[in-house]
Amino acid sequence: MALTVEQKQSVVGQYRRHEMDTGSSEVQVALLTSKIQQLTDHLKKHQKDHASRRGLLKMVGARSSLLKYLTKTDRERYQKTIESLGLRK
Repeated sequence: MALTVEQKQSVVGQYRRHEMDTGSSEVQVALLTSKIQQLTDHLKKHQKDHASRRGLLKMVGARSSLLKYLTKTDRERYQKTIESLGLRK
């Protein structure tokens, strides 16, 4: 269920701000979004897996906190991130 090394590297490569960036807010939000999507697919098949559901809710909360931080610090980066990830309508 975890992201493979290749998946993680491609997400980091796509959302990093500079060559050595692996932990900026955009990268963290993108990684959490990938994990959330995988876990959502898992929960569609295994509806009674409440432990994974709790983990999903924790990830969604963490992503929300990072997005709030991005909103406060740099509105343009926030807008670019949610557009590229397709989070808001």
